[in-house]
Amino acid sequence: MANRKRQPDFCGRTRREFLWQVGGGFGAVALASMLGPEWIAQQAVAADGSKYDNPLAPKAPPLPAKAKRVIFLFMYGGPSQIDTFDYKPKMYGMDGKTVEVKTFGRGGHRNQGRIVEPRWKFKQYGESGKWVSDLFPNVGQHVDDIAFIHSMYADSPLHGSALLMMNCGRILSGYPSLGSWVNYGLGTENQNLPGYVVMLDDTGGPISGAKNWTSGFMPASYQGCVVNSTGTPILSLDSPRGVSRELQRDLIDHLNAQNQHHAASRADNSNLAARINSFELAYRMQAEAPDAVDIDSEDEKTKAMYGLDRKETQEYGRKCLMARRLVERGVRFVQVYSGGAHNDDNWDAHGDLEINHNKHALGVDQPIAALLTDLKRRGMLDETLVIWGGEFGRQPTAEYAEGSGRDHNSYGFTMWMAGGGIKGGISVGETDDLGSRAVTDRFHVKNLHATILKQLGHDPNALTYFYNGLDHKLVGVEGAEPIHQII
Repeated sequence: MANRKRQPDFCGRTRREFLWQVGGGFGAVALASMLGPEWIAQQAVAADGSKYDNPLAPKAPPLPAKAKRVIFLFMYGGPSQIDTFDYKPKMYGMDGKTVEVKTFGRGGHRNQGRIVEPRWKFKQYGESGKWVSDLFPNVGQHVDDIAFIHSMYADSPLHGSALLMMNCGRILSGYPSLGSWVNYGLGTENQNLPGYVVMLDDTGGPISGAKNWTSGFMPASYQGCVVNSTGTPILSLDSPRGVSRELQRDLIDHLNAQNQHHAASRADNSNLAARINSFELAYRMQAEAPDAVDIDSEDEKTKAMYGLDRKETQEYGRKCLMARRLVERGVRFVQVYSGGAHNDDNWDAHGDLEINHNKHALGVDQPIAALLTDLKRRGMLDETLVIWGGEFGRQPTAEYAEGSGRDHNSYGFTMWMAGGGIKGGISVGETDDLGSRAVTDRFHVKNLHATILKQLGHDPNALTYFYNGLDHKLVGVEGAEPIHQII
């Protein structure tokens, strides 16, 4: 019988050798991330000879851009358009009247309902004379900088799928979020901070959680990073126990000295360089993140302007002030949630509309107005696109036989945009006399997304990512036009 050549044993001859081989390979994945893009760029060369590119390196937009950064003020739960910014004077005096109106919400399809007239009065603001509810007297002072879109519509009246639609452009999970597309297309200007930051309400996150800021099928480097407004800003970034900032700096200096001493030895030099880079990366992140969110360094007048001296406005005020500090330091996309968890912890006013909206509007009105003021006085509003809205609106009729609670409404709702090359003091689109559905110049959520990409210097129908045999787009394979009236 012929001798057969023994094949090499991949696992090694001993258990220790097996663990060394497998463990070493797995550890290299984590090590590559710790060493950072600069180290990887020195080692990695593609088959065609091209060098490694940092996926978050700043990129020049292919088209003229009006905006460089985005702050999305997300009112989770669905604020009522007819009680905030969509003035419907004919509804006053109709309270309790049963009317024929088609609605579709959590309670399913209905053809009639009991009118709940707007619970707040409206007044005109600014040179544009825009009608704004008494819920938002401070935002009302800024209407001449704001473009209101009163004819938004979406594909789902249910929170989970509607949130995914507003954040990712689809009602199904697994697709990259808006912030991921922005970072993919433009990179970020500060490599020591996340390019895409999400700040959640203190009561918790929205339905579907991280699916709302996922990078989907894109690399994980594009996904949103949750940043806390109190305590440790970015989790898992604390220094090891017993290791001070000064000790870290001393260790880096010591390693650098060793690296120079052993420069003649390629192996020693490579090993030390890896250790230095990993410490340097953590050191830079630890240095930059706390400073970016250190609102205590702001003057007292600024903190009071954001409402940090009032219990009702303190939480959202901190987040809005942090958002300004983050975009000021080069973060590309910041999303700030108002409302979390369930029921009246967010804008989902199924029970008592007045209790719900009074609570949440009081918490955000002053901080949002302060953010607009602050950006404008610093010369940042022209290049910062500010967006306000929720996943949908609310119906003009009552959900139950008694009470003022409104069901979900994806047929017609209001969002607004300011800064970043957006026209101020205008309103586009209309809902019907009851605010039940968009009837004039209807704009889908994809049109909103297209507008955002357009202002950032990208053709929304040309920004693509190839995956699974298809050139995917935020606005879908069929595409979408920006809302030209507000640009």
